[in-house]
Amino acid sequence: MNRYLILCVDDEREVLDSVIQDLSELSSHFDIEATESVSEAEEVLAESIAQGVPLALALCDHIMPGRTGVDFLLQLGANESTQSCRKVLLTGQAGLEETVQALNHESLDYYIAKPWDGKALKQVVIQQLSQFIIASEQQLMPWLQVLDAEMLMAAMNDRRLSLNFDEF
Repeated sequence: MNRYLILCVDDEREVLDSVIQDLSELSSHFDIEATESVSEAEEVLAESIAQGVPLALALCDHIMPGRTGVDFLLQLGANESTQSCRKVLLTGQAGLEETVQALNHESLDYYIAKPWDGKALKQVVIQQLSQFIIASEQQLMPWLQVLDAEMLMAAMNDRRLSLNFDEF
């Protein structure tokens, strides 16, 4: 089973700590990294890719010193090695214009407003990761215990049906 990275970016340490706690159950199957800036996120991402651990999901605040979260998500969408990752904006301050820009460039898969509910955040992340794994992995069984089992089983069934159909 391949390892993948979940990258969380927010300039407030207490927000990052809370997100990491909300997602802690996923650490058995994913590397979860927390960074306090886009530049730090870029460093962690480059190191992860160099180690052969692709980015599965970026969870990013919008308003941060330096570059904004939307800019970072747009960059991920434009980069061949990261464009397939799922991109989630977790913020209370993203303007409508920036959010629409990210959506129009297919660089945003989901938007979560702060403050968030931990269970809801975890569910959104699991759904997004399930979509990523279905698109990225042939073997889905190892992911059943941590991701959306219903989505994964449906994908396995669809794959089996398409294989059987191709035999005719």
